[in-house]
Amino acid sequence: MTELRATLRLQLHKGFTLRDAAAQVPYLAQLGISHLYASPILTARPGSQHGYDVIDPSRINPELGGEEALVQLVETLRAHDMGLILDIVPNHMAVGGDGNPWWLDVLEWGQESPYAAFFDIQWQSHDPLLSGQLLVPFLRSDYGEALRDGTLELVFDAERGRFHAQHFEHRLPLTPPSYANILRSSEDAALRELGQRFARLGRAGDSRTQAEQLCAELAAQAHKVVPLLGSFQGRDEAAQKRLHALLERQHYRVASWRTAADDINWRRFFDINELGALRVEHRQVFEQTHAKVFELIERGLIDGLRIDHVDGLANPRAYCSRLRRRVRQLRGDAPFPIFVEKILGAGEHLPQEWPVDGSTGYEFMNQVSLLQHDPHGELPLSELWQAQSGRPGAFQEEILQARRLVLEGSLAGDLEEVAQRLLHVARHDIATRDLTLGAIRRTLRELIVHFPVYRTYAQTCGRSQQDRRFFQQALDGARQTLAEADWPLLPHLDDWLGGAFLRALPPGRARRLRALALTRFQQLTSPVAAKAVEDTALYRAGVLLSRYDVGFDAEHFSASVERFHQACRERSAQHPLNLLATATHDHKRGEDCRARLAVLSERAAWYAERVRHWHQLAQPLRSSHLQQAPDGGEEAILYQALIGSWPLGLQADDGVGLEAYLQRLLDWQRKALREAKLNSAWSAPNEAHEAACADFLRRLLCEPAGLALRTELAGTVAAIAPAGVLNSLVQCLLRMTTPGVPDLYQGCEFWDFSLVDPDNRRPVDFPARQAALQTGDSAADKLASWQDGRIKQWLIQQVLALRAAHPLLFSQGDYQPLPVTGPHAAQVVAFLRRHGDEHVLVIAPRLAAGLLAEHDQPHVPAPRWADTTVLLPGELHDFHVTGLLAPCRLAAHQGVPVAAALAELPINLLRLTS
Repeated sequence: MTELRATLRLQLHKGFTLRDAAAQVPYLAQLGISHLYASPILTARPGSQHGYDVIDPSRINPELGGEEALVQLVETLRAHDMGLILDIVPNHMAVGGDGNPWWLDVLEWGQESPYAAFFDIQWQSHDPLLSGQLLVPFLRSDYGEALRDGTLELVFDAERGRFHAQHFEHRLPLTPPSYANILRSSEDAALRELGQRFARLGRAGDSRTQAEQLCAELAAQAHKVVPLLGSFQGRDEAAQKRLHALLERQHYRVASWRTAADDINWRRFFDINELGALRVEHRQVFEQTHAKVFELIERGLIDGLRIDHVDGLANPRAYCSRLRRRVRQLRGDAPFPIFVEKILGAGEHLPQEWPVDGSTGYEFMNQVSLLQHDPHGELPLSELWQAQSGRPGAFQEEILQARRLVLEGSLAGDLEEVAQRLLHVARHDIATRDLTLGAIRRTLRELIVHFPVYRTYAQTCGRSQQDRRFFQQALDGARQTLAEADWPLLPHLDDWLGGAFLRALPPGRARRLRALALTRFQQLTSPVAAKAVEDTALYRAGVLLSRYDVGFDAEHFSASVERFHQACRERSAQHPLNLLATATHDHKRGEDCRARLAVLSERAAWYAERVRHWHQLAQPLRSSHLQQAPDGGEEAILYQALIGSWPLGLQADDGVGLEAYLQRLLDWQRKALREAKLNSAWSAPNEAHEAACADFLRRLLCEPAGLALRTELAGTVAAIAPAGVLNSLVQCLLRMTTPGVPDLYQGCEFWDFSLVDPDNRRPVDFPARQAALQTGDSAADKLASWQDGRIKQWLIQQVLALRAAHPLLFSQGDYQPLPVTGPHAAQVVAFLRRHGDEHVLVIAPRLAAGLLAEHDQPHVPAPRWADTTVLLPGELHDFHVTGLLAPCRLAAHQGVPVAAALAELPINLLRLTS
């Protein structure tokens, strides 16, 4: 079994298949990667660029090359002593369209479908119009309009003898008993008689088997059936009424996509109508959705799993436990890492009782980012932002506003369902039967608005100590914003939503009602947090964009070295194999984009002065018809996006380069405007505002009128780029040397100045990276040509080779923070990794922009460190120190001078030997 040392994430799709991945294995092995970490490979919706929209979990996606290509990839990995970690999606499947047979079966047979219990559907909705029906909110227009325009039409599949309604790509099977409504209008006696037999299906015990036989008969008479469709088609009112009457007999109610926010009666992935949630807590659903994955594990083709969106599950702990048991049944006690995608809030830790090896490492991105931001920059940047945008400087206020927006908008129906369930709980107890739905709804909404984490994990024995703390924070926040009249409800919600032990209730209806309400509540707070924070607030705030990314504790601007060390020690003790990510397929800004922007926290006053000047330069770029577009906040965010993502070497007069760059920025801008939901939105695009913002950006980057401003932007990038690259190298080093398993993202071994997807999923130029790895020039040469990114790739290869040579040192070794003395002690992070007789010292700068001054290399000149020294433990005073990345030999005595350790390279690893 290949030891887990470093992973690299590849995004697979029809343009980069399993065979394409296999072709890169020799390069990845040479780089030092031990495990390829692949995006989902089960059959997804055709054309999927990410694989999370699975439509058939029983097959390897043919667009990726199918099972044959997977076997080829694994054989290639094994030949290079590498493993495969697979991303899987237990929470949801793609629905709608015409590709998911389970979903289509539910539409056709309703609650009689064997898959009806697979999807998380509330068949007995509080909406009387949906009793026993499934809301299908896929129409691009209102229902009546779709009928009138003929975009919702009746179709007959002559080959299968089946009727369905069609709306663009959406196939809506008719339930066979309703075929009688169509066939009874035939002048053919045989068809009318067949219709009568279809009508009796609902009363038959084996109606599905009989339906197959009847459909076969219908297919044989297809030539007689097709003419019947005309009476259900066309623009005349009678045909529309007939089609409407037919649709009313189905197990679903077809409706406009806009109805989903209020009326949805099935759980989705966040608020995405095309992704339906699964009830994987049921054993049959678990086994059937995971059958192919388990087969691959048993065959030895998979060496680890990444669990997507674990917070969407009814009971993550139970799911992880069941998954771990099944893996052990298939693989025995052989190491098999399982990682969960989990967003951890401030002060939150992954529950220790989950039998997993850790998270996917978003929290590490946050920890490094906090370390690289200067606290002195927060106030001036916050004042600048508020003056420009008129928006709150505190990110917490943005979150509260965004949570209310989400709960009143796209997730209003989900909130209503939980409120209704709590009403049932209240009515079942004479002590609370007078509580009203309105009061419950108001109190519940404020509780969720103030929820400090994605979710809690209360079970029959109540909440953990960690969950009690977070729930109390939510209660305290709700009390501040609720009217006093609603305060008495808070203790009841506290009890019902996990504060009181479910086991204290006798088995029966009261316990079931409470359990269902608790489950739904815990499954609601997570999508509210994701939509409010990730998909709204992160696009509204603009104090400094490098502090706004997925998994970030954006309420905090910076953190001390001591806090970083504490996080590393906790990770070493709790989850030593936790993944350490600094770039992902979900990030809002690339790892080196964030590292560059962090420099602005060190030069806040300088930056603020420049921005005020840019605002004046930008006035001629505005549209004469829409002077307020972009608004002050959008303009400020745009400047930061440009500074962070500006390609190294791009000149202000490079027409070709700027045009290519513009296309990337336009995609980002459109998404940013709509996600912010201030002047435009996905649900209601403001095309005039978006066009004016795009024109502004186009003039800035590509027209003579923007030359002065873009020249200043390019100059700003040139001024901070060396310090940004130094941050990047430090970030890279810390990811590979602190406790955990370094996780790389495709292509990011070169500089990563990407923006949010699709920009961060652009094709990777692997030949260029392979060629760079073959060059024989020195580290000093690579540092001198730092703009090409080879110095970052070299650093990755060197440290991963060290990890391979000393596996126990990094997988099991102690993590010991080291004190630093001297004039620049606060600008150094240093620690020791030790295991047995092995000792490696890590030294790296932080907040070093001032030390670089006008130096155009990402390397602090040695004299500027003066007598700054890393102190060593007493038992190591007599050891000798040898540089591993750059030459350095000295006697340790009481410490290691930073000037000597970092004389040749900006960062270093040093071996200590007796």
